[in-house]
Amino acid sequence: MATNELKLLGGWYSPFSVRVQIALSIKGLDYENIVENLKLKSDLLLQSNPVYKKIPVLIHGDKPICESANIVEYIDEVWKDDGTPSILPSNTYDKAIARFWVAYIDDKFFNSMRNGLFAQDEDSKKTYFEQLEQVLVTLEDVINQCSKGNDFFGGDKIGFIDIALGCYLSWMRVKEKLTGKMFDEAKTPALVKWAETFAAHPAVNGILPETDKLLEYAKAMLQK
Repeated sequence: MATNELKLLGGWYSPFSVRVQIALSIKGLDYENIVENLKLKSDLLLQSNPVYKKIPVLIHGDKPICESANIVEYIDEVWKDDGTPSILPSNTYDKAIARFWVAYIDDKFFNSMRNGLFAQDEDSKKTYFEQLEQVLVTLEDVINQCSKGNDFFGGDKIGFIDIALGCYLSWMRVKEKLTGKMFDEAKTPALVKWAETFAAHPAVNGILPETDKLLEYAKAMLQK
């Protein structure tokens, strides 16, 4: 596909942009990657997402699609019959379950980690990271149920839940550098293995932001 047919308005620091990039990589799609300056948002971003004015936005031809999980579903649906790997399950029930856990990740996981990283006092930080630990224990059960003994939430291939959680891996590594280990190998051994396998996958390798670069970005945000 010609790059001018697909444009991604995003940012290297944004896990939600990374989420879309991984989906595009799995499908083998070429696209123009446009990094937005969120302090001075482009006219194209404001026109493409006038409601939230946020990244990421995928522009397919002249049609903008907003919100990362929604974009991933769009990519999977549009390019489902061209021999590329599917991202969402074909079974309606399994698809509903995957959507449920993606929503859970964006609610419970993302908010606990973000609020913990940027909390202004130690008590709040401790509370959020305790919540995060419980979320990871829940997700350990989810991968054990969904993977059916394979490497990924999606079974033997990367699926919707994998992309939804995996886009945060670089931020997880930042969290480890700032506050200690992310995964408890005794409590979440499947997630430990999953994180290594996911990051090394050819469709993911090279897309996740460099940890040190992201760490400097996080420290700058903390200072603000």
